Amino acid sequence: MKPYSEDLRECVVRSVLIGTPRDDVAARFAVSLPTIERWLRLKRETGAVAPKPVPGPVAVKTNALLAALPERLSTHADATLSEQCAWWVEQAGVEVSTATMSRALTRLGWTRKNSSWATAHPGG
Repeated sequence: MKPYSEDLRECVVRSVLIGTPRDDVAARFAVSLPTIERWLRLKRETGAVAPKPVPGPVAVKTNALLAALPERLSTHADATLSEQCAWWVEQAGVEVSTATMSRALTRLGWTRKNSSWATAHPGG
């Protein structure tokens, strides 16, 4: 989910600081009271209400995987997700989960059909 805009956060905090009751602010801007409290605390502690960065590393390992998968699937379409993951560790030295492998295959338009992978065809 994307964070609320900084503009909205500023409007909410400004409204509370000028004395508007928090219940009214919450109703007017369609945000919860705990959200208002977090933004007020953030403003008090940092002087700003900018959203915090999303934790975790940037997902960069899938670009090479997306490039290598089509050729792999043309020769090993019957491999399971676990086998595809094991192949990728051997190929690139990078571990990926079966969920990551599944998302990569979906992004490429491949779906599981019986015991092998095939490209998805609209309407079919």
